[in-house]
Amino acid sequence: MNRMFPNQWPSTTDQQASVEQEFIGLSDITRFLRCYVGTIIACLAAALLVAGFYNLTTDPTFTASAQILIEPKLPQHLQEGGEVNLSLDTAQVESQIAVMQSEKIAAMVIDQLKLIDDPEFNRPQAPTFRERFRRIGAILRDAFGPRKSAWFTSLWEHFGLGVPETPATLTDYQKSRRSMFIFRNGIDIRRVGVSYAIDISFTSFDPEGAARIANATADAFVREQIETKTDAAKEGGAWLEQRLGQLRTQMNEAMAKAQEFRSRHDYSVGHEASGGTSAVPTLEELEVTAETYQKMYESFLQAYTNSVSQQSYPVADARVITAATAPLYPSAPRPKLFLALAAVTGLILGIGISFARHTFDWTIRSPRHIRDNLGVECVGEVPPTSWRMDSGRLDEVVKYPYSPFSHGLRKARTEISLAETSHPIRFLGLTAVSNDSSKSSVASNLATLYAMSGLKTLVIDADIRASMTTRLLGPSRAFDRPCQDPVRLNIVRAPGRPFDMLPSSVVDEKHLLAPDKMKALLAELTASDLAAYEFAAYDIVIVNLPTLASGADELIVGSVLDCVVIVAEWGRTQVETLRELVRTLQASRTPILGVLLTKARAMTSKRRKA
Repeated sequence: MNRMFPNQWPSTTDQQASVEQEFIGLSDITRFLRCYVGTIIACLAAALLVAGFYNLTTDPTFTASAQILIEPKLPQHLQEGGEVNLSLDTAQVESQIAVMQSEKIAAMVIDQLKLIDDPEFNRPQAPTFRERFRRIGAILRDAFGPRKSAWFTSLWEHFGLGVPETPATLTDYQKSRRSMFIFRNGIDIRRVGVSYAIDISFTSFDPEGAARIANATADAFVREQIETKTDAAKEGGAWLEQRLGQLRTQMNEAMAKAQEFRSRHDYSVGHEASGGTSAVPTLEELEVTAETYQKMYESFLQAYTNSVSQQSYPVADARVITAATAPLYPSAPRPKLFLALAAVTGLILGIGISFARHTFDWTIRSPRHIRDNLGVECVGEVPPTSWRMDSGRLDEVVKYPYSPFSHGLRKARTEISLAETSHPIRFLGLTAVSNDSSKSSVASNLATLYAMSGLKTLVIDADIRASMTTRLLGPSRAFDRPCQDPVRLNIVRAPGRPFDMLPSSVVDEKHLLAPDKMKALLAELTASDLAAYEFAAYDIVIVNLPTLASGADELIVGSVLDCVVIVAEWGRTQVETLRELVRTLQASRTPILGVLLTKARAMTSKRRKA
């Protein structure tokens, strides 16, 4: 019997296809999206669900802002001079911002507004998961009415979400630290551009409270500057007052000595001691000492006067230029923005997961996978049938002749009929990698198509481990009927089908899986001298071969057929398992026509247009 061998030299179409495989086209992207549209939609729905859950269970917060302006001041000794430009560098401005963010300012605001005992201020910034689920339960109870509220209440209590948490008792120190933590988390102080203006913002659940705290923070900073300058002036004044007392005493003593010397009318030069030095100061020395102490006293007295003036009239280097007002709209959460971000995140996550699944997916999903990994062609793509069973419907082409499954199988039959073989195909085998494949459905529907086209068709159910005979004939007719000799007398009419069938029980009992016996049977069924019998020769014989799971020894019978078509399921048949089946068939010299891809969810555009 003639065999079918692959071409030794690739055709122009194959070379063009190999070049196109290096690029990702629009058809590849479309097929990718069709394959994983469920994953992408699931991730998008999950992200939107999380966003909706967050928006429904999060309390709105309000942000109020106040602005202050830091004004550089000239030192006292430079104010009487000419025009002097004084500016603050970035470090000085950042130092003022650090003062505003310090715990000293926070403590001043907390004490002024009595925030430690304010329950609205001390609310948790983010509700716990239990609190969020309680809020969702309240929303559902309101939506479904009082009749179903008891069911929701019992469900929530079953998961421990119906009873609110009892707050723990805190000490005074813990309360103060909690208020300090909430204040420092809610305050936001930033420099406005490169100016000396500082923006003070506070976020709270209460809009009026947020404005009140922002204004109190600005006032506390100005007050802190005034108090700091006042304290510094007080400390300096106290030191100057003490020093003035010392200088006054020293000045008086020096002036008294000069007056006493002058009262003795002794204006001569002082007597020299034996060592050559003057033991008694002269009148000039005493007067110079007294004048020196007097000038020092006058200088410190002027500084003391300025210090007392600063204590009486302290001026801050900052002033409030914009007072905070209660905001009309919440600053967070932003439902529309959060939903948009969730949608984008869900799409990105869905595409990422789909790409990961595609990268680590070693199943057959396209004819190109078949050509690249197996070196054989794809004879057709068949979408899922309307029947939800894994094995498919056996009479799909009869009940639904215009369904996508019937249309795809008709195109596959055309591909098989037009295959480049040395002679017309009369003995066609169908095999698969596992027993739970849709091979039986393909065999039954393909035999129906051949019979409906006017060809006398026979189906030999050679898969004795996963027989299709039971589904076609029923258990009683498939196994209770005794075998007769010769084998052709056991051929029965498939009920409701236009083709004949040789049950698997006959194949098993007559050991027709042996290549020589199957070859003799096929020769008998297609002999030209059958006119003497009651039936004519068959035009096409479809052999439902065993699968790879049944054992490699049972696939040897395929070597006596004209060609064998491998039935593979889209997204389920592993590439390595299918490669093993191809190697097994090639080792037994079985001519492989190609692979029929069933349950294809994303068919190629080329196949759809065919």
